[in-house]
Amino acid sequence: MTRRFFHSTVTLASAVLLTGFLAAQPASAEVTLHIGDKAPALDIEHYVHETKDGFGEVTEFEKGKVYVVEFWATWCGPCIQSMPHLAELQNKYRGEGVRIISVSDEDLETVEELLEKEYPGKDKTFAELTSAYTLTVDPDASVSEDYMLAAGQNGIPSSFLVGKTGLIEWIGHPMELDEPLAEVVAGTWDREAYKEQMKQQEKLLAAMQKVNQLAGGGKFEDAIKVVDKVIEEMTGDDPRSEIIREQLINFRFNLRLDAGDRSDEVINFFRKQLADAKGDAEAVTQFGYGLMSSMQQGTDPGPLAAETIAAINAEVEGAEDEVKPYMHVLVAQMQASMSNFEEAIEAQIKAVETSTGKQKERMEQMLEQLKEMASKESDDEEKTVDEK
Repeated sequence: MTRRFFHSTVTLASAVLLTGFLAAQPASAEVTLHIGDKAPALDIEHYVHETKDGFGEVTEFEKGKVYVVEFWATWCGPCIQSMPHLAELQNKYRGEGVRIISVSDEDLETVEELLEKEYPGKDKTFAELTSAYTLTVDPDASVSEDYMLAAGQNGIPSSFLVGKTGLIEWIGHPMELDEPLAEVVAGTWDREAYKEQMKQQEKLLAAMQKVNQLAGGGKFEDAIKVVDKVIEEMTGDDPRSEIIREQLINFRFNLRLDAGDRSDEVINFFRKQLADAKGDAEAVTQFGYGLMSSMQQGTDPGPLAAETIAAINAEVEGAEDEVKPYMHVLVAQMQASMSNFEEAIEAQIKAVETSTGKQKERMEQMLEQLKEMASKESDDEEKTVDEK
């Protein structure tokens, strides 16, 4: 019997594995902020670092200067990974009128707790690393509403590039900032060409939302047909189109698995992905989260579940300390989805032991949920036996 354990923010494993593509799906709200529109003024509550020359508060965008408004959170792994790159970009363009402003809608205490810790793999704290650019906290989420919600962006990290005339020039992942930022600074950026590219992407995303709706309703064959049509209509031969095409083919396999197809072709496809991720804790964990999301929606992945759990456990020891709790909790969720509560509780205890601060509190709450589920499962089984 498949069990749902902790609400997943993803409806299909397929959506998770289309990284870099579906991560920025438009939200259901109407999009009112587009490329070429005037960038909304900033109303940020807290500027975390002390004011430096040229690094004071920003409300309006000065003509002739370039700004990056980036959205992040302490719990977001890709956001944490983007921090060194943002620092590098700010240092690179420090004398060229570029300001990088990162905004979290968490409370100040949560952010300050993270800043005290040492950044993984760096001989400095989070506070020291992020002091290169402007780190801010906006608990009322007003800036997020003006940018993320208005632009239909629901995945972080996400960054908005504001050009020298105060208009939105580009929207995307901060790790992809280099080229557009360089061209905006140099005055060679083709906004209209990028705007057209965004329209094509929005069309593609609309099709993928239809796929998710069909798959969410159990109409997997219809969903697969839509994906096939999208792949057929993709005529671009640029590197990005090639990447998206490959991701769509992967997506098709995910839909087949969600549809209950556990043929050798499907299972071996995912086994190869898992084998290719070996030695990379982040990649194995990402694969696991995708599979776990499908399991929580009722998918039976056959032997892939046990093989994925084994792969995650094999990578934990060599993973960064910040990542270990998430790997343990992932194993707990997967075990719970299969009603293996003894193993799930064991994994969740490890998640608690490798956590600190507020994260530890959340992990302890999840442990109590698991124990309650295990107890209810035991009571149900005893009741069934008594009835017989």
